[in-house]
Amino acid sequence: MNITTERLLIRPFKRNDLQDVFAIYNNDDTCKFLLHEKWTDEDMNKRFDKKLANCALTKESMLSLAVIYKNKVVGDLSVWYTEMKDTVEIGYSFSNEVAGRGLATEAVSSLVYKLFDEFNVHRIQANLDARNIASQKLCERIGMRKEAHFIQDFWNKNEWTDSIVYGMLTSDLK
Repeated sequence: MNITTERLLIRPFKRNDLQDVFAIYNNDDTCKFLLHEKWTDEDMNKRFDKKLANCALTKESMLSLAVIYKNKVVGDLSVWYTEMKDTVEIGYSFSNEVAGRGLATEAVSSLVYKLFDEFNVHRIQANLDARNIASQKLCERIGMRKEAHFIQDFWNKNEWTDSIVYGMLTSDLK
């Protein structure tokens, strides 16, 4: 799957994307609200190989996409089917270098349109750490609605955290 927007190219990862992706995930701030710890020199190849393998969205496999801005990977989009019929969950991470430019909104919004239009999904959802205000704002900017706030429902990185679920249907597109 390739998507081209006004400023971005969104495509499956390629082997030469490793250093750009490592720069995103070797950052404490970026990984603070993610389920995994930051990448290290020792584990980056193994972790990146998983992204390379996630090159098609099927019921059995996740899709991972590189967000390219000015010939550099600045973001990572992930999509996977949930157990519910025609429902996908999305996840995303972006380099702090591009914060505040609207690139994440542009990328995630274009992905959402593609999922509804070409994959005919019924519902798209995002599950976030409730402390991740930037991610909440992104979900709201692209037309997702906050559907649930669970209190201390998730054990991650040695602490209980709150989770927020955002969701949208094709009728929610702005």
